[in-house]
Amino acid sequence: MARMSQQKFLAQLQSGKLIPAILLLGDEPYLRDACRADLIEKFVPEGSRMWGVSRFSADRGETQQALEQAQMLPMLAQQQVIFIEDLERIEKLGEKNREATVDAITAYLENPAPFTALVLEAKSLDQRMKLGKLLLDRALVVEVGLGDDPEARLATATTLAKTFAREERVELENGAAEDLAEFVGGDLMRLRTEIRKLATYAAERKQIRREDVSALVISEKTSTAWELADMLASRQTGPALEFLERILRQGDEPVMILGALTWTYRKLIEAADAKGVSNGFQAARALGMPPAKAEMALRSARKIGKPRLLQGLQALQRADSLLKGGADDPRTAMEFLIVELTGPAARSAEG
Repeated sequence: MARMSQQKFLAQLQSGKLIPAILLLGDEPYLRDACRADLIEKFVPEGSRMWGVSRFSADRGETQQALEQAQMLPMLAQQQVIFIEDLERIEKLGEKNREATVDAITAYLENPAPFTALVLEAKSLDQRMKLGKLLLDRALVVEVGLGDDPEARLATATTLAKTFAREERVELENGAAEDLAEFVGGDLMRLRTEIRKLATYAAERKQIRREDVSALVISEKTSTAWELADMLASRQTGPALEFLERILRQGDEPVMILGALTWTYRKLIEAADAKGVSNGFQAARALGMPPAKAEMALRSARKIGKPRLLQGLQALQRADSLLKGGADDPRTAMEFLIVELTGPAARSAEG
């Protein structure tokens, strides 16, 4: 059957037609929860949800029980929604149990109950295995993940930031949605929380500005970038390379690290240009940042010097073009960048 995004799926639900089998495939909690909520809202009246909504887990060995429930007309409800979570666990069963479970799901999907929406949930499935092939063929597959492409993840988060802002009845200044998406790293649950916080802060102004985002939203990516920038300021090539290796091992994408570092360098250039600023609180007003971060920016900007900062920004832009152009080895490209930012060329620029 067809594969579709969460947004297209929610639009399809408006037809009101019960969907016999749905696979929610992906690891983004907000998107998955949104699909769950809309399915329940559409197919089971509020007063019937005690009987018309059931949750089971393949990880707890409840798949057969869920299939049996799906074939039983619920009490005091004309339709029901049955959720089976952790479906990927079936792939890890022993061969005999796995085959029996997949056969049971196959038998149900060949003759699904007309009053049941069976919702199967998995973070990922091996499409080469029987279960994956079965569900891709027999179920409506809804993508509830942001994918592995960093740019696509940021684009989705940026779009949803604007949606969340409208729900809170505030506007986002140009660039604020993009900043928010980058700061939260595509974590949509956190994105919604931050929008609510920023909407309260904006109050009567009814607009969330980029400086509000910088001042109020703590970014793990940019915090990491500040630590790295401090090492670059002191020309600590070895520690900077070790730090890069550690955050890459933790799963940070090179393009995301590069984006955060580029943003940090731009703030350092602003700090270098700031006049009459001598402490973190003055810098916070000038740079639109929390005082502690602003003071760090001042210190690093003075260590590096504006000529070297400008040269570093050019190096970052070259690395960005290289990564987005499909570099064969992004890790090596990032390592070369660190050496370039701390090496002899950087020292000569300062001189």
